Amino acid sequence: MELARMKKVEVVIDNTHLRLVLEILESSGVSGYTIIRDVIGKGDRGTVLADEPSESFKNSYIFTICDEERAKSITSRIAPVIRRFGGACFLSDVEWLMH
Repeated sequence: MELARMKKVEVVIDNTHLRLVLEILESSGVSGYTIIRDVIGKGDRGTVLADEPSESFKNSYIFTICDEERAKSITSRIAPVIRRFGGACFLSDVEWLMH
């Protein structure tokens, strides 16, 4: 079993700006990502529930695993999006089980 040390970039963003985050990931050259739609929770901008009347009021959770250099590039490009439109971005150390 071989483990690789990687970085995990996680983003919670409203669906209105999901495409912008995906464009950042794609243009950064990530090999893949996962999206979980209709994420509910509470943050500094209030509570988001799954029963919102419009898609634009719902959140999505996106994550990708990549090397440290790429992760830093991604987070530096996502930071202005989060500052302007809200949401959250997290960066953590992970170990990837190579297959």
